[in-house]
Amino acid sequence: MKKITSTLIFLLSASSLAVQAKDREAADFSLTDTQVNLADSKRDIALNISAQYAKLAPILREKITQYDLVINADELLSGSTMNGNALRQADQHIRHAKGLDEMQDSLVQLRLADESMVADWQQGESPLFAYAPDGDDSHWDYIEAFDIQGNIHQLDVYNLPDQPVFVIGLDERKAFQAGMEQMRQTFAAHLADGTAQAKALSLTTLAETNPISTTLIKEISLQDDMEPWISGKAEVYGIVTGVDPSRDEPMLDVVEMPYLDYAESTYYPNQVVIHWDRYRWGAADMILMEHDDGTNYKDLASKLLEAATAIMKLIPDPEVQQFAIIPQITNGILSAMPDAWFTNDDDYVDVYYTLMEGQQYIGRKGASANATATFEPLIIQPR
Repeated sequence: MKKITSTLIFLLSASSLAVQAKDREAADFSLTDTQVNLADSKRDIALNISAQYAKLAPILREKITQYDLVINADELLSGSTMNGNALRQADQHIRHAKGLDEMQDSLVQLRLADESMVADWQQGESPLFAYAPDGDDSHWDYIEAFDIQGNIHQLDVYNLPDQPVFVIGLDERKAFQAGMEQMRQTFAAHLADGTAQAKALSLTTLAETNPISTTLIKEISLQDDMEPWISGKAEVYGIVTGVDPSRDEPMLDVVEMPYLDYAESTYYPNQVVIHWDRYRWGAADMILMEHDDGTNYKDLASKLLEAATAIMKLIPDPEVQQFAIIPQITNGILSAMPDAWFTNDDDYVDVYYTLMEGQQYIGRKGASANATATFEPLIIQPR
């Protein structure tokens, strides 16, 4: 199976383009500062670890098997005699760059690129140590790797190497969960004032006595094309956008979709993705995104809120347009994202406009035709 990729160009209608142009005149938003260059840090780690392979080999041979191809940096440091100062510093830099300073555990991990490499490596074949370059993989000329003498090798981007290769990367699951929590905290802080805070608290009380109106995803799949061997599983999440039910402010929620690892596969999660008490007019949009190593999630959440709030300020009376303003909010968020996010295999995946409360959507394609999903209403009864 192939990992999800999103080599897509997002098409907006003429009217949406007009709105987008107006939005850009109102405020100049850029997420450039949320994108951080991690390739240099990964390269330093790859070079450092390749030079200390003799000290690392025992713990690697103990931990790496065909059933588990990954070892994290904490495990590596505690189980070997390597000098770990450079690795610790690089790991700290990565956590800071991603806005996860409070995180104590290491994010760095080593992954044997493919289980087919285990036998040759265990029998003594010398490995290479590689890392994924930054940027759009369609622009990569090669994958850089180091052997244990420190020599540079240039590996094919799409064809799996014959020689065993360890990939220096991040613990995607750990980084993803920490990033999602950071975004939730930022969005929650936006609600934590006056009426909105009271509304949020009252929803908990109402949930104990009143039925809860939700929409769930029954089935979902994504398309794909050629993907570099160095990439791991995808980590997809949704950003649900709409308008707060109690004030004229945008409402954004983050939904983890941890099951959605590969394209060209169909998943049946039965996952609740929208709680309708949180959205005015019973309408919301949903943007699908993929975790990216180079994203600072704290900054990302702040920028998305800024963009959505700026759109709301352009609309003097939301009740006149009602749910027609929600796509404008979503387009404002999309227009704030770097252009590279619409051609890279990370980040933007697809977007669903105007999902309505109580409606079923069977086999509905997203606006970019990358996602196909079935949405179904669900009323959850109180205990």
